[in-house]
Amino acid sequence: MKIKTITSVLLACLFMAACDDSTDTIGSSLSGLTDDINTETSSFNVSSQTIVADSVLARNVTGYLGKVRDPETNAYVTGDFMAQFYCLENYRFPDLSDITYVDANGTAHRGVVRADSCELRLFYTNFYGDSTRVMKMTAYEMGKTMNEDRNYYSNFDPMAQGYIRTDGIHKDKAYTLTDFNVPENQRDTSTYSPYITVKLNDAYTDKDGRSYSNYGTYIMQKFYDNAANFKNAYTFRNNVVPGFFFKHKTGLGSMAYIDASQLDVYYHYTQQVSDTATVNGVTQTITKDSVFNGVTVFWGTEEVLQSTTITNDRSTLERLAADESCTYLKTPAGLFTELTLPVDEITKGHEHDNILSAKLSIQRVNNTGNSDYAFDVPKNVLMIPRDSIYSFFENNEMYNNRNSFVASWSNSSTSNAYVFNNIAGMVNAMAAVDESKRSANWNKVVLIPVSLKTTSTSSASTSSYYYYYYYGSSSSTSSTVTGLSHNMALTSTKLVKGTTSDSPLKLNVIYSRFK
Repeated sequence: MKIKTITSVLLACLFMAACDDSTDTIGSSLSGLTDDINTETSSFNVSSQTIVADSVLARNVTGYLGKVRDPETNAYVTGDFMAQFYCLENYRFPDLSDITYVDANGTAHRGVVRADSCELRLFYTNFYGDSTRVMKMTAYEMGKTMNEDRNYYSNFDPMAQGYIRTDGIHKDKAYTLTDFNVPENQRDTSTYSPYITVKLNDAYTDKDGRSYSNYGTYIMQKFYDNAANFKNAYTFRNNVVPGFFFKHKTGLGSMAYIDASQLDVYYHYTQQVSDTATVNGVTQTITKDSVFNGVTVFWGTEEVLQSTTITNDRSTLERLAADESCTYLKTPAGLFTELTLPVDEITKGHEHDNILSAKLSIQRVNNTGNSDYAFDVPKNVLMIPRDSIYSFFENNEMYNNRNSFVASWSNSSTSNAYVFNNIAGMVNAMAAVDESKRSANWNKVVLIPVSLKTTSTSSASTSSYYYYYYYGSSSSTSSTVTGLSHNMALTSTKLVKGTTSDSPLKLNVIYSRFK
């Protein structure tokens, strides 16, 4: 057994001995073990630099829509997003004989496929900027489906890549994130969910030249033509609704974080209703046809693809990356911080020692600006090897506290840093790489702002999944992180810059060895 393994086992024994219910022999047992082990501490310089992210994998459940000016740099950031819609497996509209069209005179026509109306709803719980700014966007009908057979990055432009149907729906919508059409006393209630509405009630012609009264009628007719089109989400998006691309058109000052999208089709249907009546003392059952309002909702969920397109000012990002006074973390798809770990220095002279701990604290540089709209500080930061910044996300990997770690920032009087308490596993893995196989990035890691996916459990209910952009650690002790993705919200912070000599960034290492 290798000496490092033996040392680790002995240290584990120390912890187990300390946890034993019997305390009679703790003193002698600990002293017997520790008498044979020496520990040593050292600090090493860590250098750092800013790198331009260029683009990131845009696999998020939240879409970003709008255009803002970064108060720190005066550069513009624009968000557009594509949403698809989920169809329940083997979904069915009412029987064709029951579908009812009610004309302007109130006359009901059974067996006539015609939707009353159709609309898109984009729900948001968070946003950045001024909610009273007038913005305008365009909803474009997709002509080509974005399937999961490839990865879509934040610089993917569906319009430039030919995914938009040129003769399809191009619907403009002006909006403010504060919907003044809703009374203030209703907007202030806890049950109110704000959303942007796009009506799809104009006459519609599909790609085959077939005309319909509106887009909802088209969707319904596709079901009655072939119910297999609604077998599952795949057949629905490839045969009926490929999705919509929501593109910012004009306006400046707000960015909506769209956490749910919805496609609603409204229609009427006829159903027999039975009632009882008493006539001359005799109770009779009377059956009659009644017309009801119906609505079918197709949701944008995590089961279908959603992708955000981010447009940044590249020249501004490159200027910030060249700043030698600090490094940056900036999202969406903006700037990362790269660290060079002094692995050879750490292991030199300690070839037979065990690295018990390697702690790295990365201090923030407070923003000196006074804007009311300063970007938030990224609250969760992932540390991974430099060569893994694409594969980690493409493979849906999860941080494991061996060669990938997450640190959280909280605004307190005692801490203004991202603290990685023990990255010894990362250092050991790098040290184990044969010199002949070392790449140019063999001892480099990158800090990437991320959003965390959590599972929340309680004794009263089963597990439920929810996505949100963390602003600090979860307050629920029953929450478990089950996944992560690139943070696509508007965040920014400066970090203390590390140098090769007398660096303010120190990696504090604890070694152990047998005497």
